[in-house]
Amino acid sequence: MSLSIGKAEAAEPGAAERVSVGAFIRQYPETITAALLVLICVAVAVINPAFLQPSSLIDIGRASVVTGLFALGVFVILAAGGIDVSFTAIAALTMYSITLLTTRYAPGLPMVLVVAMAVGGGALLGMFNGLLVHNFGVPPMIVTIGTQYLFRGILLAFIGTVWIMALPEQMIAFGRAPLLQFANAKGTVITLPLYVLVLPVAAVLTWWILNRTLIGRAIFAMGGSARVAERLGYNLRTVHLFVFGFAGALAGLAGIIHVCSNRLANPFDLVGTEINVIAAVVLGGARITGGTGTVVGTLLGVLLVTVINNVLVMVGIPSTWQRFVVGTFILLAAAFFVVRQRRA
Repeated sequence: MSLSIGKAEAAEPGAAERVSVGAFIRQYPETITAALLVLICVAVAVINPAFLQPSSLIDIGRASVVTGLFALGVFVILAAGGIDVSFTAIAALTMYSITLLTTRYAPGLPMVLVVAMAVGGGALLGMFNGLLVHNFGVPPMIVTIGTQYLFRGILLAFIGTVWIMALPEQMIAFGRAPLLQFANAKGTVITLPLYVLVLPVAAVLTWWILNRTLIGRAIFAMGGSARVAERLGYNLRTVHLFVFGFAGALAGLAGIIHVCSNRLANPFDLVGTEINVIAAVVLGGARITGGTGTVVGTLLGVLLVTVINNVLVMVGIPSTWQRFVVGTFILLAAAFFVVRQRRA
C-alpha cells in the first residue's frame, strides 16, 4: 500500500498544491474577481497611462457609490435565495418624491432628515416587496418585475415627470462637500466628495449584519434551503421583510445621493442600471441560487464593473460595447461557478 501511494505521488508531483489552490479558490471566489480587476487595471494603464491620474481614479470612486449601495442590497437578497430588480424604481420614486417635497414645502429641512426620509421611504417600499413574496409565495423575480413597473407608474403618473434643477441649498452642499480636494498640474481643482464614505459605512454594516447577527445566519440558512431554515426555527416572514426592506433602504439612500451629486432630480434616471448591479454581485462570487457570497466580493464586483464601464472609452472602445463586455464577463463568471460547484 505504501509503495502504491509513493508511485501515485511520484506520478503527480505538486498534486497537493493544486488541490489546495483549487480549494482556496472555491472557498474564496472573490480572489478571481480581484485578480481580474488588477489585470484589467494594469492593461489599461499600459495602453493609456491617463488611467492612473488622480482625476480618473476619483471618477471611478464617485461612480462606485450608487452602484455599490444597490449591489449591497441585491447581495443580501441573493444570499437569502431571492432576487430583486425593482431597486432602481424604489430609488427613483423616493429620490424624486422627497426632492419635490423638500423643494416645495420644506426648503430648509436639515439634510439628516432628508436622508432619513429617503432611507425610510425606500425601506417601506422594499418591505412591500417582501410581504408580496412571502404571503403569495410568488418567485421574487416575478414580484419585483411587477413592483418595478408599479413604482415607476406611480412616479410618472401621479408625482411628476419634470426635472427638478433648483435643489435646496442643503442638498447641493451635501453633494459638493469635499473629503479631499487638490489642484492638478493644469490648475484644475479635483474633489473627492464626502459622500463616498457612505459606501464603506454601508459595507461594514452589511458585513456585521450577515456575519455577527442571528438574522444574518437566518439569511444564509434560507438561501441554502428555505425548508431547512424553517425547520431550524427561523421565521421566514421576518427574513423576507428584513432583506427586502434593507435593500429598499439602501436604494433610497443611493437615490438621494444620486440627486445631490448630480444637482438635479430626473425621474427617468437609473433606468437600465439593474443589469450592471446584478452583474457586479454575481462577478463578486454570489450565486443566483443563494446561500453564498461576501461583502468584499460584492465590492470587488462593483469596482470591476465600474472600471470596465469607465475605461472602455479610454482605450478606444466605443461605449456601445459596454453591455457586450459586461455580458461576456457574466457568462464567464457563470461558467466558472458552475464548474466550481461540480468539482465541489
